[in-house]
Amino acid sequence: MPDARRTDAVLLLVALVWGSSYLSAQTATAALPVLLVLLARYALSALACLGFVAARTGSRRGPRRWTRDELRAGVPLGVTQAAVLVVETYGVAHTTAANAGLIISLTIVLTPFLDRAGHPGGLPPAFYAAAGLCVLAVGLLMSGNGFHAPRLGDLLMLAAAFVRAGHVALVGRLTAGRAIRPLHLTTVQTLVGSALFLVPAARELPSLAHADAATWTQLLYLALFCSVFAFLAQTWAIQRTSASRAGLLLGTEPIWAAVVGIALAGEHFTPLTGLGAAVMVAGTYWGQAVERAHRAGAPPHRTAPRHEQAEPVTPRPAQEDARWPTPTPGPPPPTTPTAV
Repeated sequence: MPDARRTDAVLLLVALVWGSSYLSAQTATAALPVLLVLLARYALSALACLGFVAARTGSRRGPRRWTRDELRAGVPLGVTQAAVLVVETYGVAHTTAANAGLIISLTIVLTPFLDRAGHPGGLPPAFYAAAGLCVLAVGLLMSGNGFHAPRLGDLLMLAAAFVRAGHVALVGRLTAGRAIRPLHLTTVQTLVGSALFLVPAARELPSLAHADAATWTQLLYLALFCSVFAFLAQTWAIQRTSASRAGLLLGTEPIWAAVVGIALAGEHFTPLTGLGAAVMVAGTYWGQAVERAHRAGAPPHRTAPRHEQAEPVTPRPAQEDARWPTPTPGPPPPTTPTAV
């Protein structure tokens, strides 16, 4: 297989894994308390990340221990990531996997409102039009079989999209201009999350001993595939393609979330929710394209700051439960930055 096709296949696989994470989280929370699921996912991910760090430090030059910048960024990002997961996982437990994957995609158009770097003079009107289209899509998705009061799970996923957008903006602010290794930073975040969930979930720990094989399979899948594997694969692939192409392929995540929900969980789309899904995908792609073009079109008569000259980091559509842990960029390659 040519290298370009292999890279595209890896990115599509990451999007598929992240899309399927909503159904896995929904299945796990049906058997175990939400906080216990989060603790297990964080702890298993932390163990895997620590194993990778231990295996790689002997074969790479440079500091083996965590740097001060990695710790300073990793601790607050671990806290905000935990906040994202709490809201998101509770939301997945009270709505369909398809709706969860589609609504969380609002992160794509919400993040530029919070991360104003690279947007001199504000965002173009077309971006606000795309954001309005996404808001309309959320209303259609929440309507279900007819217009009624929004469901709790849909509202929680909407809140999760706002919180995740803030987290993504904070990632860029804390890592810009710093030599931070993505794996080391992610390891710090998983350790912080494990510590945060240990106390509130401690009373439920005996439930893990009584969990059946299917539940443990879901927990391991969330930790090892949706978190660790997806992060490492995305980091590998984004260095071998353009940010625009990577964003396009990773942006198929909500589509996979809908496909997995319908195929494996027997979820059904009404005409209203089907229309909402189509509008959401169209709005997020349009908003992403407008924002990227606006960043690239900095005024030529002035010298843009160094962080504006680089091609923008493309936030992955959400996804943590979906898509988690959030890969944080280290020093980007000369032409292609690492996606957040």
